[in-house]
Amino acid sequence: MKTCAFTGHRPQHLPFGMNENDERCIKLKEELKEQIINLIEAENVTHFITGMALGVDLYAAEIVLDLKARYPSITLESAIPCETQAVKWSAAQRERYYDIAAQCDKETMLQCHYSPDCMDKRNRYMVDHADYILAVWNGCPSGTGNTVRYAHKKGKSIIVINPDSLDVTRE
Repeated sequence: MKTCAFTGHRPQHLPFGMNENDERCIKLKEELKEQIINLIEAENVTHFITGMALGVDLYAAEIVLDLKARYPSITLESAIPCETQAVKWSAAQRERYYDIAAQCDKETMLQCHYSPDCMDKRNRYMVDHADYILAVWNGCPSGTGNTVRYAHKKGKSIIVINPDSLDVTRE
């Protein structure tokens, strides 16, 4: 079984912010979908891992869930850093989070309580359990950047979508 994990910027670090109706967000989601389909069809990836964070993680999870009708053998795992991940989110954001979580084929809870390093532990878990990393990253220092660097150290195949230009690079 080949696996792909997602990493990417939170909405506040994306060029369109929280506005998912912005044309740039729509195009980013289209590019994510294209890359996910390519991983399924060309690389035989059947398992996907999402970190369930706002932004790219949830976008990618929703795309995978939508693609299950077309590719019934694919599975989605939620890698949750701590039980309280979504507790401070808005009601609509929490509803989206729990809706996605309920549809996942597997849930991995990294730890019960929040700690300053729980997001890093989640990111390392995803890289350690993936063959491919699909990152939405603009090259700036960030948690996404740390995850990409860790994936490099681990020799993973990395696909980077630049959220500003939508250029795709493979590393």
